Amino acid sequence: MAVRTKRPAGERTRAAILHEAVSLATVEGLEGLSIGTLASALDMSKSGLYAHFGSKEALQLATVDEAGRVFEAEVIDPALAAPPGVDQLVAVCEAFFEHLERRRFPGGCFFAGAVLEMGARPGPVNERIVAFQSSFIALVRQFVARAQELGEVAEDEDPDQLTFELNGIILAANMTFILHQDPRSLDLARQVVRRRLGVTEAGASGADVGREVFAGQG
Repeated sequence: MAVRTKRPAGERTRAAILHEAVSLATVEGLEGLSIGTLASALDMSKSGLYAHFGSKEALQLATVDEAGRVFEAEVIDPALAAPPGVDQLVAVCEAFFEHLERRRFPGGCFFAGAVLEMGARPGPVNERIVAFQSSFIALVRQFVARAQELGEVAEDEDPDQLTFELNGIILAANMTFILHQDPRSLDLARQVVRRRLGVTEAGASGADVGREVFAGQG
């Protein structure tokens, strides 16, 4: 029988800090995230947080990485687990909507806000966010290309345009859901996705089209 090993206390503390950091960043923004504000939110000493991160930039980078880990587990993994084709495109959008619906973070999708906030701020944090977002878009485009190969998306469909449209739908869903806190906005987004892809039934599964593509883009 395998023995489950407990994570060291330092790792558990760091994980708890980063969970709070991502949640706080979706409301206050990454620039509003500092050792001081996070220490207050966690009722910890600043010196205790400095021991884990050392600087505001290090904290921001670790927060982006933690948000990426959560997004991969909640959005990307379900899409990769479904069969290839149009079903996979529906699956990745559905996983995103469910990620919002669960209210994993109070401010909605971390990356939707971070891209807007940090887009005009050059530096390592911006680069990390851009790399992750670009990887996600590249993965969705690969799903589109695979659906075309299977004959489920028209040959004359522009993969870049369809990818852009699907990304636009999920971002609009995020904005509308956060503004109104109304799950019906996500149901509307689901309908728009299915109509755009010519899907009439809700049962969608995705495919294992290459986690290495996503990972390689980062």
